[in-house]
Formats: sequence, structure tokens, C-alpha cells
Amino acid sequence: MSGASDLWGEFGKYRAQGWKGAEALGAEIDRIARQGGIASPVTTARGLRARLRYLDSPAGHRALAEQGVSDRLRRAWAAGRNPSRAKLAAVDAAYWDRRRANLIRSGALKRLLDNEGRGRRIEIHPVDQSAVPEKRKRVISQRTVTARYIWDDAVDAWASGDLDTLDEIWDDVISDLDSDYSAYAYVGSIGISA
Repeated sequence: MSGASDLWGEFGKYRAQGWKGAEALGAEIDRIARQGGIASPVTTARGLRARLRYLDSPAGHRALAEQGVSDRLRRAWAAGRNPSRAKLAAVDAAYWDRRRANLIRSGALKRLLDNEGRGRRIEIHPVDQSAVPEKRKRVISQRTVTARYIWDDAVDAWASGDLDTLDEIWDDVISDLDSDYSAYAYVGSIGISA
């Protein structure tokens, strides 16, 4: 074996320097899904009240119960008892789980990323090659590609934790980079303009 295939076969040793493209895509979708949520930290009275209001539904109560917050404990908080740090973290986790589910169920995240069919620009930052031996280093520049018509499948794969499908979607995205295709299978990070 020689050429680029040998280089990228060896690159697995240096994975700690970067992400698999599909992992980066999933992490970036997660970051976008977390935008626009309740801004006040759960550690403040305002932040806690806002999250508990958001979770005041049967689905919200189930999310809290899954995180170990009982109805009895919620009533105690309403009566003035202060929650522990662990329970605050549990409320925050339940809030983000429900918000994520609501963004997916409503289709809001897909609509945001699809951008009325115009897609979103993805900025791809190459891996840090500082740990790669000199003879194996390549000059890899930051690239930008506009991704259209992938977002419904990408959000569905992200929501279900299907990394294999995200990997196929990432391959479709970077195939537009022609000869540099294999250089972006692993990335330092990506950014989606949303």
C-alpha cells in the first residue's frame, strides 16, 4: 500500500489529535440544539424555576423521574427546601433531554439546518498534526462546503445515536472536496453556520 491510503491508515494512531468527521458533525448538531435554551444557570433560583416550569408536563415529570427527581422532592422544593448539587444537575439533564426531544419532535432543528432548502455552510478545520511524524504530515487547509438536503437524515441519525449513518452523511459532505476527500475523514473541529 502506498500514497494517501497508507497515510490515512497510519493516521488512526493520532486520533487523539482529532475527531472522526461523523463524531464532529454529531457534536456540532448537539451544540446547535443547545442554543436558545434557558440562559439562567440551574444553580440560580430563576434558572431552576424556569426548568421546572418547562418540565411541568407528564413527559417532563417522566424525564425528571428518569434522572432521580421524584414528585415528592419537587413538592419539597416548592415548599422552600433547597436542592443538592446532584439534584440540580439532574434537573438540568432532564431539561436538556426534553428540550432535545421537543426540537426533534417539532421538526424545528431540521428546519433550522435545512434553511428552506439552501442548506448550511460547514467550516471544516483540519486535524492538529503536531504529533504526526514529519514524513507523514500533509498540508491540509481549512475548507468550507455548503451542505444541502442532508439535514433531515443527519438530525434523525444524531437523535438516535446512529454514528454509522452520520459517517455515511459525512462521507457525502466531504465528497464535494474532490481530491482532498480522504484528508477530511478526521477533523480538528467543524462549525455549522446556524
